[in-house]
Amino acid sequence: MDIPVFAGMNGSAIENFSCVIYNIFLMNCTWQAGRDAPADTQYFLYWQESREDNQKECELYIKDENFRNTGCIFQNVSIGSEKAYFLVNGSSKDSLIQFYDEYIDLYKIEKLMPPSNITVNCDEIKNACMIQWQRPQINHSNKDKCFKYEINIKYKEGGNSNVYLRSNTRKKYILRMRAAGSACFVNPAWGEWSAPVEFGNEEIISSSVWILLGVATPLLATITIFFSKRTACWKAAFPQIPGPKPAFLTQADTNPELMESKIQSITSENEEIVLVADMGR
Repeated sequence: MDIPVFAGMNGSAIENFSCVIYNIFLMNCTWQAGRDAPADTQYFLYWQESREDNQKECELYIKDENFRNTGCIFQNVSIGSEKAYFLVNGSSKDSLIQFYDEYIDLYKIEKLMPPSNITVNCDEIKNACMIQWQRPQINHSNKDKCFKYEINIKYKEGGNSNVYLRSNTRKKYILRMRAAGSACFVNPAWGEWSAPVEFGNEEIISSSVWILLGVATPLLATITIFFSKRTACWKAAFPQIPGPKPAFLTQADTNPELMESKIQSITSENEEIVLVADMGR
């Protein structure tokens, strides 16, 4: 006799089922026991990567303090174009346990790694920087055009680097990048940030020079203000001239995996957010 699809004790099926693919080929699935499941209930996970594949049971379960299966780790997972099928059923001496099943697009649960081999080369004469990187490694695609990027650039904090700022002082910057899918069945959610990359320079001036400037600057300013007011040349002496701002550019290397992108920059007081849209080739 066939068992009805929803046979079993209400509230005995698992809850909060979720899976994530990480480090390219690993997948971790977790769940919670049904709120009304008997204490001796044990759960078992089966899945199919596609309709052509055979159903396989989890080989490495994650257990809670009561030795109940509450998760599974899969190795050598590959992402295909079809939805994968997951089934979790249970068994108990006291009652029939309801099963849980779900179809999932595996590419949507892949956690993207950050771009790698990030380098920044600056040209002080042109007041511009070139940023280069390699696309993230993912499970099922090696195409550059599958990604979009976000670049976060901040002034480096700490020390006295933000105390004595001058228009000709070279600043130290910290850059991070992350990626998201823009096509090719790649997860559209933003992935992890890369490790910080420092670039730029800071001019280090000795403490004796700063002491000298601290004494001489107020005196010089007082004399200048007095002279300017007396000669009615205050506005002419101090025109409002915006300071130069470094530009950040990207350029492809001869390595075909390096990106060639357009950058849109949004600037705040001490932070620069750069959105990158890959041009594709």
